[in-house]
Amino acid sequence: MFTGIIETLGEIKAIKNEQSNVHYTISSAISHELKIDQSVAHNGVCLTVVALQDGTHTVTAIDETLSKTNLGSLKVGNKVNLERCMQMNARLDGHIVQGHVDQTAICVKVQELDGSWEYRFKYDAAAGNVTVEKGSACVNGISLTVVNSELDEFSVFIIPYTYEHTNLHEVKAGDTVNLEFDIIGKYVARLMGKK
Repeated sequence: MFTGIIETLGEIKAIKNEQSNVHYTISSAISHELKIDQSVAHNGVCLTVVALQDGTHTVTAIDETLSKTNLGSLKVGNKVNLERCMQMNARLDGHIVQGHVDQTAICVKVQELDGSWEYRFKYDAAAGNVTVEKGSACVNGISLTVVNSELDEFSVFIIPYTYEHTNLHEVKAGDTVNLEFDIIGKYVARLMGKK
């Protein structure tokens, strides 16, 4: 379980393919603190640490993960948002995030707004996911507040701290991002759909 509050950025140092799996070796400010078998969100995808070496950690993404997230498009040198799992005795500063990406979206707009930024994302509404204005959505693992919500698009506004300390500053129109919709909203939508 995560909160969507990004701890640090990691940099992809190596990518190794093994059958249908991909191993990512990442360098970050927290890599030396991690443990084997620990769950860490990478761009919002919960992955297990499988190796540690020289200030780096390695995680493995299986074919299912690669097909439903933007991890398959990562290259050496790319930045990823990192968050360790939440501690039960800590504040929940973001929202409840599972680290299970629901689908990807395309960034259709990035606009600087004199000190903040607007990002607009378009996703396939056929999957049944929804957003609501002032609700939460997780974009590349970042807990964000939805500003404008439509059937298959939504916008978020980004403050300078989030822009500088996450990989959103590298996202441009046409890029693919990971989306995890609010878990409470997903349960409500499922229950309403059964009535």
